[in-house]
Amino acid sequence: MITATTKATFARETVLAIEDEIKPLIEKHWREVAHFKDIPLDPDWDYYRMLDERGFLGVYTARENGVLIGYSIYAVKPNPHYKASLQAHQDIIFIDPEKRGFGKEFINWCDGELKSLGVQAVYHHVKKDHDFSPLLRRLGYTLVDLIYARRLS
Repeated sequence: MITATTKATFARETVLAIEDEIKPLIEKHWREVAHFKDIPLDPDWDYYRMLDERGFLGVYTARENGVLIGYSIYAVKPNPHYKASLQAHQDIIFIDPEKRGFGKEFINWCDGELKSLGVQAVYHHVKKDHDFSPLLRRLGYTLVDLIYARRLS
């Protein structure tokens, strides 16, 4: 569980176990990447807990000396277009900017964990202004979709 290049320890955890601890990092993450900064950050913790309890969420953490320094959360469920195919869609991924440098190891580790659950395909949502596509390409990911947003109110 410990990578050779960092002192980070990776683990699968639950939303309930990390909910209070993750909040300061989520705030930092939101400040860094939010596209519509006038829409307040307000995670639906009840929804995340429900998904986790039903087995539809993969919650993966990176810790240094027991302190949370990164996370990746995936929706894990059969794809509605291919109901026999279990697939994972990254909801959120973040490593504290002061601790970055092990993203490749973390994503590879998460992929291994997802594969052990029977996941056939993993999709990552990448922000245009915070693009980590070069890393994903080095890991063997290919561009599949583009996502556009339009502000309506």
